[in-house]
Order: sequence, then C-alpha cells, then structure tokens
Amino acid sequence: MKLRKVTAASAVVLALALSATACGGDKKDDTSGSSSSGGGGGTIKIGIKYDQPGLGLKKPDGTFAGFDVDVATYVAKQLGYDADKIEFVETKSADRENALARGDVKFIAATYSITDERKQKVDFAGPYLLAHQDLLIKTDSTIAKGTDLNGKKLCSVTGSTSAQNVQKTIAPDAKLKEVSSYSECIAALQNGAVDAVTTDDSILAGFASQDQYKGKFKLAGLKLSNENYGVGVKKGDSATVDKINKALEKMVSDGSWQKAVDANFGPANYKNEQAPKIGVIVPNAS
Repeated sequence: MKLRKVTAASAVVLALALSATACGGDKKDDTSGSSSSGGGGGTIKIGIKYDQPGLGLKKPDGTFAGFDVDVATYVAKQLGYDADKIEFVETKSADRENALARGDVKFIAATYSITDERKQKVDFAGPYLLAHQDLLIKTDSTIAKGTDLNGKKLCSVTGSTSAQNVQKTIAPDAKLKEVSSYSECIAALQNGAVDAVTTDDSILAGFASQDQYKGKFKLAGLKLSNENYGVGVKKGDSATVDKINKALEKMVSDGSWQKAVDANFGPANYKNEQAPKIGVIVPNAS
C-alpha cells in the first residue's frame, strides 16, 4: 500500500512537470526577428535608420517618422502586426547584411539600394522607391547642371560614392569637402561654407523638409544615378519576400504610397518618380 501511494504521488509530479513543459514550449527563442511568425499578438523587429529626416528618424520623444518608417509600418500591418507591435531597430548601412543574417530583424527598410553585390548576401522585396543622386543647393543658387560644380565647393560624407561620382565623371574641378554626417553638410550649406550637397535626392529632400530649412534649399533636379530602394530580407526567406511584395503592391494601389511620399518629401518640392513595379530594377546608364 505504501508503495502504491509513492507511485501515485510520483505520477502527479510527473504530470505537472510535463504540463509546465508544454506551456513553456510556446515561448521560443526569437531568431527570425519576430516573436510570432504569423502576427496576431506577437511583435516584429524592423530595421530602419535613426538619423535620416524624411526617411527614418528617431524623434526626441522616442517615436519614429519618415517614408521608410511609413512603408515598414504599412508592410507590418499587412503581415499581421499593428503599429504597437513593431520594434524599430537601428541598422546602420555597414551592418544591414549582418543584422539580417543574425536574425536581429525580420526585414529592413532603410534607403537600401538593390545591387548585384548585395543580392549575394540578402534577398530583396520591391523596389518601393526609385531615387537618384542629386544636389541640394540654396534657393537662389544658379547651379543648374553637374558641370556647374567645377570650381564650386561640394559637400558629402567621408567615403561617399556620390561625391566620387561627381569628381570622376561630372565635375572634376569641384572642391570636395568631406564630413562625418549629412547634418554637417546641411549646416555648411546654410552658412555658405559649401555651394552644394550631394547624395540621394530622397535623403536631401528629407533634410530640406525639416521646419528649420523650409524655403531655404531646393533640389537641383539632376538624375546622376538610379537608386532602387528595396526591403532587405534574410537570404532564402522567399515566403517573406512574397508577402512584402504583395503588401507594397497594395500600398501603391490604395493610395497610401503617394500619401507617404507627399507627407515626407513634399516640402522640398521633391519630384518623385512613379512607384516602381515590383521586381523591375532601373539600371544606371553605362
């Protein structure tokens, strides 16, 4: 009889242990950038920039704003995640591929130009915006074409391919000033230390749209390169790529895409291209 009591007690303990294990099994180590693969109550981690006004900006109150943020929020909604279920993660340019490979984020919307080199490491949905290298100049500037930069002071960030492109192929006599951030370039343009700033027109428009700069700067309207912005996804995750592509198509068709463009770039008189077709990459002229 005593043996039977011990056996019964042991059975109860075992049953409780198995029950606890089963309940705990729903909590998985998140290696896919989200705590729920299908949304509906989980959260999702999305990579963006924190320092690009008009595209991806973390504001002093801790909220986020910009075109990339609007695209990411719309896509997440289509994947089953409301805005309060999104965790935005800062992904700097040099770390974007690694962030996806590590599973730090589910996808990245951060002025991420689709290139053959990058496609070796990550997959892309989109493109969702066709940007171009351009110049930001003062509203009263007489610079109208690339060659007008000869003898002028041009600002870009250190190591920028945009600045190198200008010096090598457009205006070899431009006087290049390299700094650590585009914010420094904008300040230099404002105080007259430089005559123009160069990078993607979407980035320039974002800076120019800030309240303190409205009416002071304009885009030159030059198309010095084609930059096809895509949504980066971990290599091999074709299911997520397909879902994001469908979300982007819907964003365009229901008018949300153009609304986001106007809200984030409009104050700089940004003449955006039409929404690109999914999978269609516009190459640079050879």
